[in-house]
Amino acid sequence: MHTDDHSSGGIESNLGDNLRASIDSSNTKQTQVAVISELTLHRYNIALSPTLPVATQRIDQRFGLMLSAKLDSGVSNRVEISPLSGLDIDAKPLTGFSLETLEQVINELEQQLPRLIGKPLTELNLVANKISLPSAAFGLSLLALKFAPSFQYAHVDDRKVSLFYYQPTMTDDELTTKVQALPKRTYAIKVKVAQASIEQEIQFIHQILSINPKLKLRLDANQGFSAEQAIEFLACLPKASIEYIEEPCKTLKESQLVYQALNIPFALDETLNDANYQFTMLDGLAALIIKPMIIGSIDKLTQLIETAKEYGVRGILSSSLEANLGINDLATLAAILTPDEIPGLDTLASFTAPLILENNQVNSKVIQLIHRYTCDQ
Repeated sequence: MHTDDHSSGGIESNLGDNLRASIDSSNTKQTQVAVISELTLHRYNIALSPTLPVATQRIDQRFGLMLSAKLDSGVSNRVEISPLSGLDIDAKPLTGFSLETLEQVINELEQQLPRLIGKPLTELNLVANKISLPSAAFGLSLLALKFAPSFQYAHVDDRKVSLFYYQPTMTDDELTTKVQALPKRTYAIKVKVAQASIEQEIQFIHQILSINPKLKLRLDANQGFSAEQAIEFLACLPKASIEYIEEPCKTLKESQLVYQALNIPFALDETLNDANYQFTMLDGLAALIIKPMIIGSIDKLTQLIETAKEYGVRGILSSSLEANLGINDLATLAAILTPDEIPGLDTLASFTAPLILENNQVNSKVIQLIHRYTCDQ
């Protein structure tokens, strides 16, 4: 957002007419002359148990960054910057998600952050829209937005779309307990598929529906099926229970073949991770599953959401397996950008420790200081 106006409009100017209605720009005058006096960068490492699925891979550690900013007024905020990259449990690189590594993000931030000291708060957004690393761009733009009352006072829906996936060690009783423990207002759940055998996953889903037949399914195949496999799999499930299937196949052509065969809508997820992705309406496309940490700045997110909405395609924010700081911020951002949708953020269960404690203090056991930049340096 290239503007010389340092008012709150500089933070939120491109949210679009529909989304801007949720933002009380008249109350953000406090950011007009706000100046950044301190920036602090930490890294974190949190063990995961059980392992978390990243498409067909698994991770047992989550690495990321926490960036904190203090203004000359003394007000401070912090955000998480955690590209979904690194190694899986077999020491193989994660594929299909963030292209940048954590070290690349650290190097970029170490160049950008010193230049921001003493600059207006809106400079964060200017840098975010120029930077080439999506996770850093998202984090910087989010940090700017978090100082606005529209973010601080957003009404966050506490409903969530719970995550399910087949685990060989899970007993029938454990599955029953998990399904029955869903909040009464639960409408839909997300089920990871194309990870075990088709027979195992069909049985798993039928078990879930036998416990609660009213649940709607958001299936997520992470491009793991061929068109033939997807058709075989979906044909064995009650069509009325399926809301959509995310990325059933590796190619859009195959995913459309699945839709043409069964008339079951699909959603795009991994496809959006391509830096060159431009929205194109497709037959059968029902939703975009948007991972802000992988897409980039809030301006870019907003443009994508608004374009899809013009074609009747839903925009649903989703986690990139962030720690609790990032997940809580995504819930608030979803309330602003996609207030009619429940975001997909049920990914914290495997984190063995929080990044932010219940008293809102940083968990010193999982973080390490990288650098603190101040006006005195």
